[in-house]
Amino acid sequence: MKKLLSLGVSVCLVWFSLNAKDPVDWVNPFIGTTNFGTTNPGAVTPNGLMSVAPFNVMGSDINRYDKDNRWWSAPYDNTNSYFTGFSHVNLSGVGCPELSSLLVMATTGDLDVDYHNYGTTYSDEHASPGLYGLKLDKYGIRAEATATARTGRIRFIFPKGKGNILLNLGEGLTNESGATVHRISDTEIAGCKLMGTFCYNPNAVFPLYFAMRVSKVPSDQGFWKFQRPKKGVEAEWDVDDAKYKIYPDFGKTMSGDDIGVWYSYDTESEEVIEVSVGVSFVSEENAMLNLNTEQAAGVSFDELHSSARKQWNDHLCRVMVEGGTDDQKTVFYTALYHTLIHPSILQDVNGQYPAMESNEILTTPRNRYTVFSLWDTYRNLHQLMTLIYPEKQIDMVRSMVDMYKEWGWLPKWELFGRETFTMEGDPAIPVIIDTWRKGLTDFDMESAYAAMKKSATTPGKDNLMRPDIDPYLEKGYIPLGYYAGDNSGDNSVSHALEYYVADNALAWLAESRGDAGFANELRKRASGWRQYYSTESGTLRPLNADGSFLSPFNPRQGENFEPVPGFHEGSAWNYTFYVPHDIDGLVKVMGGKRKFINKLQTVFDDSLYDPANEPDIAYPYLFSRFKGEEWRTSKIVSELLAKHFTAKADGIPGNDDTGTMSAWVVFSMMGLYPDIPGVPEYTLTTPAFDKITITLNTDYYDKETLVIEKQMSNLNMIKSGEKELGYRISHSDLVNSQILHFYISIK
Repeated sequence: MKKLLSLGVSVCLVWFSLNAKDPVDWVNPFIGTTNFGTTNPGAVTPNGLMSVAPFNVMGSDINRYDKDNRWWSAPYDNTNSYFTGFSHVNLSGVGCPELSSLLVMATTGDLDVDYHNYGTTYSDEHASPGLYGLKLDKYGIRAEATATARTGRIRFIFPKGKGNILLNLGEGLTNESGATVHRISDTEIAGCKLMGTFCYNPNAVFPLYFAMRVSKVPSDQGFWKFQRPKKGVEAEWDVDDAKYKIYPDFGKTMSGDDIGVWYSYDTESEEVIEVSVGVSFVSEENAMLNLNTEQAAGVSFDELHSSARKQWNDHLCRVMVEGGTDDQKTVFYTALYHTLIHPSILQDVNGQYPAMESNEILTTPRNRYTVFSLWDTYRNLHQLMTLIYPEKQIDMVRSMVDMYKEWGWLPKWELFGRETFTMEGDPAIPVIIDTWRKGLTDFDMESAYAAMKKSATTPGKDNLMRPDIDPYLEKGYIPLGYYAGDNSGDNSVSHALEYYVADNALAWLAESRGDAGFANELRKRASGWRQYYSTESGTLRPLNADGSFLSPFNPRQGENFEPVPGFHEGSAWNYTFYVPHDIDGLVKVMGGKRKFINKLQTVFDDSLYDPANEPDIAYPYLFSRFKGEEWRTSKIVSELLAKHFTAKADGIPGNDDTGTMSAWVVFSMMGLYPDIPGVPEYTLTTPAFDKITITLNTDYYDKETLVIEKQMSNLNMIKSGEKELGYRISHSDLVNSQILHFYISIK
């Protein structure tokens, strides 16, 4: 790793000497903060557990925002303007509300702990990796936040007069309520906040422990508690009639659904008071240990910010781009930044972490990762980690395998040690196999294979990854009438398509391990998608239990996320080409190459493609499988990037899904895409930049760099050295190429 860091720094220095900005300076954290991108501009370090974000989705009486009414799944939206505090530990790019609590706010004047009253509009907003700041208009307070891996620091600059710092433990995005807090000293508190019920899974709850320290002893301090008026049932009273009871002299322990802590000060003009917060998913003691370790006595806000910025720049320097427009550089580096937020580390500084689905506390000598949104990330984000950050990817795979050892199953959508069962399929399988096939093999494959075989064979409802496996094994498809484990509806076709992809990947592994009979069975399963193809509709189509097609049937139903039988978050058109492991078979059932290409082109011509969700994001790359049609991939990818991924706040067309849509951007702009999960290959297309230099980790790869160059020419070819390539390349050939030349026709 020292060699890698040294090489990366030297590449960064050479690049910076030729450019006016470091890679970190191209990042715009406001991209994706509206238009349902659900990113936020808060302070975070690469794959850090802690993030400190502006919280603006609760409102005043005249400008009220309600996360349940509007389905806010992020603490911040760029179109909102009412700030009620800095939230700690936030998710990026997700589609369900969760976390974003421990709201720290500063006010002036008389103490008021009602967020409807103390919130304010804001101005002078700014953000960069590891830093967020703004001015609180109502109070004239300037505030900035930065972060370490497990802690946050907020700097408030007060005007002269009376100032207050508030910790609101009642509000946030989580669907759970309840917290406990106790005073440790005049400047320190610690406690616990209940979190969970992500995507309304009632069982997936977990505690977030915290420790907080203010930099100045207050003149007064205390707790508060929300008091509901006594008018009978909840439906009979208005929240505006509720009161917050202040406890100024009580300094022991308080528990409740809506409680908080306040500190009051007599401040001088421009006086700085800082708030430091440490978190842990193990204990209050570990939260304080994390705080004391990562914010040692005397370390300043500016030093913490400088460290966060350097970490980001070192990570982003792994990929150096030249050429292109300023907006393209901003889109690219912001996308790369977003891919490095999740998965997040889970272990504390002492290595402790909560075991998967258990009350046990375990210890690890390396990074234990969490926030595995695998239905999204199995398609491209983990392949990006494998290529550019393999030292992270190997620990992510180890984390998945350890979850199996602790719980008995690989994760599907894991969140802080709990399985939420959100979305489809058996997505850990292609991630692990893809990683293994690309040469990252330093993990327990014996246990991994046992886990994969378990989820592929366990019958009935006992199979937590594939609860609808019985009809899948019996019929080769899943009929209508089987409902998703995440309560999202009847998504039979979507489920089966995901199983086909997983089983295709697992067939290769079974064959390589001498398990030939199982491999043959898996290959047969993976071809079951053919039963869903309807020549009448020209699409995949839900099947009834008797094998007949659903009728009547509209293949466009589901375009706007409305419920549709058989498909999850999309229409039949968004799923019909999603058999990446058997495109040759799909071409055949559609009537041959020309009919296939024409139908695929229709998806784009008739606005049937959804750039905001995962099932069809690899569609543009399918053209490159056919000689003479590769130009379509290049044209469509370029158009999609220009239209849907911009340098503006709405520059992500939908949920970033913990970096998945951003990973699509990064790969697409580099000129390659991993379009078959579990298979170590890429489709090649025209890069967005003239030159891209990827620093490879030589602990995992033989070469130190991979250079991708684009050159306008009378020719139209791709070469590795003197060898002419087609439009597909294996992972091994890619990382050993040293240089790929794209000669792009000027015609």
